[in-house]
Amino acid sequence: MGLFTGLFGGNGEKKEEKQLPWIPLTTVEQLKEIETKSKTKTQIIFKHSTSCGISRMVIKMFRDTYDYTEEQVDLYYLDLLQYREVSNETGYKFQVMHQSPQLIVVKNGVAVANASHGSINELHLEKYI
Repeated sequence: MGLFTGLFGGNGEKKEEKQLPWIPLTTVEQLKEIETKSKTKTQIIFKHSTSCGISRMVIKMFRDTYDYTEEQVDLYYLDLLQYREVSNETGYKFQVMHQSPQLIVVKNGVAVANASHGSINELHLEKYI
């Protein structure tokens, strides 16, 4: 084992990533569904920039700490580079300024919380579920 391999944790074994129950957010029409469904169940939108290193780091930390079931919350994944129109409309519909990465919590038809960058993992989601 080389010095750098030992220092940075590379032992040749890949750690299996925790899988989340992502619902792809790919159309503007889904935003109306999210608004409606939020009246009976919390809806969460994770806006992710696939070309941003910070966004990759934040989504990994979010994935590692996320601990809610599909019965508790619907979790949407929005690739904001591929679906820019959906990303823009999300901000208009839920009255949040665009950021990346960004987490938006929707209840009763409105955004009750949102956070970006490192603040995403400091948001106490249990308060909204």
